[in-house]
Amino acid sequence: MYKAPVEEIAFTLKHVAGMGEAMSQGLLGDLGEDLVDAILAEAGRFATEEVAPLADIGDRQGARLEGGEVRLPDGWRDLYRNWIAGGWNGLTAPEAFGGQALPHMLNVAALEMWNSGSMAFALAPTLTMGAIEAVSTHGSAALKDKYLEKMVSGEWTGTMNLTEPHAGSDLGVLKARAERRDDGSYRLFGQKIFITWGEHDAADNIIHLVLARLPDAPAGTRGISLFLVPKFLVNDDGSLGPRNDLFCHSLEHKLGIHGSPTCTMIYGDGKFGSEKGAVGWLVGEENKGLACMFTMMNNARLAVGMQGVAISEAATQKAVAYARERTQGRAPGSTSAGMSPIVDHPDVARMLLTMKALTQGARAISYACAHAIDMSHRAGDDRRHWQERAALLTPIAKSFSTDAGVDVASLGIQVHGGMGFIEETGAARYLRDARIAPIYEGTNGIQAIDLVTRKLPLSGGEQAKGFVAELQQIADTVRGSNLDGFGETAVRLDAAIVDLEQTTAWLMKALAEERAAEALSGATPYQRLFGLVLTGCYLAKGALAEAADADGAGEGRIALCRFAAENLLAETAALRDRVVNGAASLAAARILLA
Repeated sequence: MYKAPVEEIAFTLKHVAGMGEAMSQGLLGDLGEDLVDAILAEAGRFATEEVAPLADIGDRQGARLEGGEVRLPDGWRDLYRNWIAGGWNGLTAPEAFGGQALPHMLNVAALEMWNSGSMAFALAPTLTMGAIEAVSTHGSAALKDKYLEKMVSGEWTGTMNLTEPHAGSDLGVLKARAERRDDGSYRLFGQKIFITWGEHDAADNIIHLVLARLPDAPAGTRGISLFLVPKFLVNDDGSLGPRNDLFCHSLEHKLGIHGSPTCTMIYGDGKFGSEKGAVGWLVGEENKGLACMFTMMNNARLAVGMQGVAISEAATQKAVAYARERTQGRAPGSTSAGMSPIVDHPDVARMLLTMKALTQGARAISYACAHAIDMSHRAGDDRRHWQERAALLTPIAKSFSTDAGVDVASLGIQVHGGMGFIEETGAARYLRDARIAPIYEGTNGIQAIDLVTRKLPLSGGEQAKGFVAELQQIADTVRGSNLDGFGETAVRLDAAIVDLEQTTAWLMKALAEERAAEALSGATPYQRLFGLVLTGCYLAKGALAEAADADGAGEGRIALCRFAAENLLAETAALRDRVVNGAASLAAARILLA
């Protein structure tokens, strides 16, 4: 059974990602360690004792469409109500609407624990939090006053409606349409697919944020508007009115996250109301809806990265526990007369340590991204620097962490052997759930395109260059520490950082020379290269911090850091070669796909 790693999460927040330094500088208001620890402890308790026990029920039963209504798995409705009662939905929301305005770092840490407990359940608050941010940033005062308080409390949930059967990543071709009305409202018509928690029985109302096109809108993405469309219309006094003209047509049958209803939504076909058309209100300005939606999407991308971290943690815990109990064969050097626990076999230890290293690396990357977001709002004159740092880290946090989730969950099955392939063991669910995360909220390939074409050029490339210099300082500190346990860590970090530095320079040159096809051919391996270097450096930063606090101790973190440096970072050289030299062979081999 999953147990929230509260101490590990707190350590990473404070000593690796930057929360401790920010608190000491007064950048997080009166937030102190006692409050941080209390919030994390209670979030961990809720995830361990209330969410995790219902995960398997959600996986087996799934969400069900019955008589036009979506029913959640047994116990999930009460679980959600308990979650609301805990006040978790408003951790980072504006105080004016009942939120606590706490740092984003605390929220993503809590999200990790809830997703480890059940990724399918945690998707509901994840989408609602993103909707809150979009409405609070771009909505009119009237929309905020009518909707935000109930969304912040969690009484009403939120969704994101982008995808259509013919319009996935390319939103410029979406066909959902909106018509103006004289009273300032709009009527929406069309179909949206893959709508997470688009219909359910846990909340009193569901607030849909829907992309649609006005009749006179320009073609492409420049002609998209964003609308707030509630399941139930809301009266001026805040009470619920009649059902709006929208409904869930069907639920998808998915590989994983079975408890999360993935809906096909129909807007404006006349099923409800006296007039066809789902009633909605504009969020932001007409024809500028994609920019508004990106507020929600960027929030969701980091949240999805946390899903990768969460699955990695839960899968690792399960695999380690199994490996300690399962006995097979005689491990090298064993003096026992019986069989050895498989954790004592070198290859199993290698898999488990790889799982641990990837998990802790992905956690640190994601928390560092959240830290940059917090600093972009609180750091005064340095806000632009932190905005760019958050922008640079977001695609890496989303992609590296979700790829890690899949890899770690797969290794977890391997550790279990044949039992891992049996559903009753529970290891398979993690892989099934994890597999969606590299796909939604912008596939990891799209994240790589974003990283290379939009994020590396920030400030003429100086943001990335400065970041690499910071990583080199970590490697230099490892070298200067003279701690024997680090082994070849400094040397391996140096080599990996050189790989990152040279590959970044090559990509920037390719973009400057308008060799976009060459740059994009190497975007995905570059993204992984960056993530691996960050993993090695952040593990080293944590090891140094623990060693300093423990007067030179901290052997566990140092050992894991050394393992990652000497076993995982050699891949960066091959990735560099793929980026720099792989484009020509890719272009030549594409004839096989014609």
